[in-house]
Amino acid sequence: MQEALLAAAVRWPRDGVPDEPRGWLIQTAARRMIDQWRSDRSRRRREDLAARESSQRDVSDEDDTLTVLFMCCHPALTPATAIPLTLRAVGGLTTAEIARAFLVAEPTMAQRISRAKQRIEASGVPFRMPTADERPASLRAVLHVLYLIFNEGYASTSGDELHRVELSDEAIRLTRMAQRMLPGDPEVSGLLALMLLIDARRPARTDAAGELVPLAEQDRARWDRARIAEGLALLERAMGEGAVGEYQLQAAIAAVHDRAQRAEDTDWPKILTLYGLLEQMTANPIVTLNRAVAAAMAEGPDAGLALLESVDESLAGHYRLDAVRAHLLEMAGDRDAAVSHFRAAAARTTNVAEQRYLTRQAARASGSSASRSHPQPDPPS
Repeated sequence: MQEALLAAAVRWPRDGVPDEPRGWLIQTAARRMIDQWRSDRSRRRREDLAARESSQRDVSDEDDTLTVLFMCCHPALTPATAIPLTLRAVGGLTTAEIARAFLVAEPTMAQRISRAKQRIEASGVPFRMPTADERPASLRAVLHVLYLIFNEGYASTSGDELHRVELSDEAIRLTRMAQRMLPGDPEVSGLLALMLLIDARRPARTDAAGELVPLAEQDRARWDRARIAEGLALLERAMGEGAVGEYQLQAAIAAVHDRAQRAEDTDWPKILTLYGLLEQMTANPIVTLNRAVAAAMAEGPDAGLALLESVDESLAGHYRLDAVRAHLLEMAGDRDAAVSHFRAAAARTTNVAEQRYLTRQAARASGSSASRSHPQPDPPS
């Protein structure tokens, strides 16, 4: 029931209150309960089967998680369906978390995952490692799975904590395995570099009370310099190994931030150029959102606000759009509009730490705090 109430708090302000609110809550709660029951039952069956098999043979101590990820990218599926299914079955993410990563409604993602299972069953093709011809597409899907697992770990989309360290650490561990397996692949190295360069900031991303600290206000002395050095070395090698891909570009952006000794030393024009290249490569609205932040920092808030208009439809209802618009409006001096968007962002996020931060920003922008700084949003990876 708590999960149903949380879903209502997120969806009703956006989609409207249903005709039968009580029935909606009961039905949603029942579905969540059934999902949990099925998950627990499946887990118990897997544990029982594993226990029986281990009693009959010697168990290898080799970690086969990466192999399982490749096998889950089934040849009967497209990447658009294989990635969500793998995240659900192996990655440890819930359907709601996967839906938020793909910017779709939870029921839509649930249907997509269900259809993927049905398509595998109907194909009759067993789970197996990809052939040589299938391997490039499978590798791209596996890297995307690892990328999304890391993102959910570094910036959790729900719950009380800003980070889920177990997820980001596991994503880094598996990407290290992939990099050892394919040391000459520039995108594998680029993804590992990206994770290390971003995760290096994690110690400074929250204060002693666990509250979010935006990038511009972080104590950079707390950044993990060993991880930054490793990430920079990986990125340099990856850039010289072949065509530049999206993970290398994202790592290059993270490197500009990590090289800056102070926030005011950040080379925002370079970041703006890199985001422009990444936007051309991916056509991802979140990339455009980040490019708007870079444009505001490099050319002024009006330039950033103009870019936001292009994602108003694709990111409608997404809290990050409201959060970025609020920051840029405050930079432009329109505090009343900024307060409105800070509050809208706080109402839409499902992460409690981010909600508290956005609520504080709304209070500060409205004049209830003595601070008049304009903290830069911590760019999502």
